Amino acid sequence: MKIAVNTRLLLANKLEGIGWFTYEALKRITQRHSEHQFLFIFDRNYSDEFIFSNNIIPIVAGPQARHPFLYYWWFEKVIPEILKKHKADYFLSTDGFLSLSTDVPSIDVIHDINFLHYPKDLPFLTSKFYNKYFPKYAKKAKRIATVSEYSKVDIIENFHIAPEKIDVVYNGVNEIFKPLEDNEIFAVKEKYTQGKDYFYFVGALHPRKNICRMLQAFDEFKKSTGADKKMVIVGTSMFKTKPIDDTLKAMTHKEDVIFTGRLEPDELALVAGAAFALVFVPYFEGFGIPIVEAMKCDVPVITANVTSMPEVAGDSALLVDPFSVDSIKQAMSTLHKIPSFRNRMVSYGSLHREKFTWDTTANNLWDCMERAMGIYAV
Repeated sequence: MKIAVNTRLLLANKLEGIGWFTYEALKRITQRHSEHQFLFIFDRNYSDEFIFSNNIIPIVAGPQARHPFLYYWWFEKVIPEILKKHKADYFLSTDGFLSLSTDVPSIDVIHDINFLHYPKDLPFLTSKFYNKYFPKYAKKAKRIATVSEYSKVDIIENFHIAPEKIDVVYNGVNEIFKPLEDNEIFAVKEKYTQGKDYFYFVGALHPRKNICRMLQAFDEFKKSTGADKKMVIVGTSMFKTKPIDDTLKAMTHKEDVIFTGRLEPDELALVAGAAFALVFVPYFEGFGIPIVEAMKCDVPVITANVTSMPEVAGDSALLVDPFSVDSIKQAMSTLHKIPSFRNRMVSYGSLHREKFTWDTTANNLWDCMERAMGIYAV
């Protein structure tokens, strides 16, 4: 079988959520299934680290698809030509995009449909493109994978897709996330927070990540408790970040907020493992990998009580109303004031985290692909 794959998000030193899903799942699938040939389609020069096995043929085909006009050209003009030229049997896309201009059966991974619920959080043309084409991609797909039961129901209800066409394929977590030794924790704190305990957030600085309310809650937490704690924010700016700048300027304790920018995975694992707690309170999330990363590090989690996050967190996190600054602040205060409660959250997390592994992700995605191929019974 010849399986073409959209690998445009496999970017050296720039892997984000969907990129990591693509990397970890495809690495395992291609290595385990040498009986098949995989065509990796990149929209720019690729790194050899992404050619996981001898059964992968890399194909570079521009232009770089990072704008709605170029999305359309790449997926409707470039991709169909490649699939036809190489006589692909199936097309797998791990970032939600498909081609409507090919008859090659397609398997689509739609992580979430946040753009439908919060269209103004995206640039105007991007939002218009997603809302026009993703419902068509969902109908076009032979089979769909998504990363949570919440997202599955969301796709079913809003795109009118048959439930039996969608498989839930949870994300996994990199094995570098693990509890740290005391000396490692000490070194990380010295490096980032002058030796102080800290809450942390990781993710793109994007409106739906709810960073403004999180910062306001941290400021109120500091005012009400006098705690000598910091807030570390790991991530890069995307767009519409002026509200974050304005919120920061208005804070009393702005000097206790540290922006690290994007960190390499090894360094992120250290920052996560040395933290007092994760504060991850988006108002929309298809999965929320940082939740499980923190659990892997024996770090307690404060997360939102909406969309997929209660499903991913289980009973192993403090759930808050993401639209309430006071709710987020109270959760911070609880972990600060009641060490036994914090320890209990860590203990629960150490059990719950075992259900999320990249091996399981790869197995479930392959099962989804086999169902699309008619090999695996639905």
